[in-house]
This record gives sequence, C-alpha cells and structure tokens, in this order.
Amino acid sequence: MTTTTPPAAARTATTRTRAPWRRVVAWVPAALVVAVAVLLWPTAWGGGTTLVVVAGESMAPTYASGDLVVARAGTAHVGDVVVYRPDGVDGYVVHRVVGGDATTGWTTRGDNNGWDDVWHPTAEDVVGVVRWHVPGLGAVTAVLASPTTWLALALVVAGWLVWPGRARPETEQPAQEVARDPHP
Repeated sequence: MTTTTPPAAARTATTRTRAPWRRVVAWVPAALVVAVAVLLWPTAWGGGTTLVVVAGESMAPTYASGDLVVARAGTAHVGDVVVYRPDGVDGYVVHRVVGGDATTGWTTRGDNNGWDDVWHPTAEDVVGVVRWHVPGLGAVTAVLASPTTWLALALVVAGWLVWPGRARPETEQPAQEVARDPHP
C-alpha cells in the first residue's frame, strides 16, 4: 500500500483556513485571565472583592486559622458571614451576622464564640459578604494582594497578546544537502 503526501500548496491552503480559528482559540486563555482579574479585583482599587486570611479559631468549625475567605461587596443578611473593619482596629473581622440591621448596626458573633461582638458594623463598615473559602490557602493572599503581582500579571498578558506569531512560509522547501569534500 502506497501513501502520497499532498502537495505543499494543498497543505498550506488547509493551514490558512484554520488560522483564524487558532487565533480565536489563542485569545481564550487571555479572556479567562481578564475575567478572573475582574472577579478578584480588590476593593482597595475600586473592585468588589476582599481577600482575608482567617486568624484565630473564633469561626471554627466553619473556617480555620489560615483559611482564605473571598468576600464580595453586597448586602448582608442575618445568617451571612461578613468581613468588616471595626473603628480603631487594624485588620478585618470575619464573623456571622446574628441580628440587627445595616442602618443601626449588625450584631455579629464568631461561630465558635458564646458571646456577641462588641462592635456593631453598619453597611458602610461591611466590606463584603463571604462567598467562597479555600482551606489553608492564606499564604497566597500576600502574593495576590501585592500591586507588583497584578502589574506583572498585566504585563505578561499584554506581552502574550502582542507577541508576534511564527511566520509560516507559503511553500515548504526541502532542505538542501551541502556536498562536503571528503579530503579537506
């Protein structure tokens, strides 16, 4: 059984018709990176996401120390776990809303505590409602919170998008052998 290879012109024509699809497929990873960046854009830069590492055991068994919680801006309700920054405290509190309201102040409590918090955060104090958590991933937060990380990510994506593709020859030429003198 003999097989034949199609002429170079036929192979090139087939490649040209697939090239636009390859370009579209090449943009998919970039679109995913942009979507994730928008989703995780920090509230400190005008976004709607706050990443917080849980410290302590007040939210056990729901969250353990070192867990990463992802809070998104939104309206809190009784039963939600919220992230808020009390006046005079350097850092965030991650506790469950057990009563109150957004205007006069929420009553919050850690799931592992038998007492309510002394603070009563209002809607302005709540930076987000916890939507997801990743057990033990708190160490990554320092990297994600760094402006340098976001700048580097943006530069990599921009460079990847503008990097020229490999030029493809119209026709493929067989490599020419160079005759060598056996007696130099």
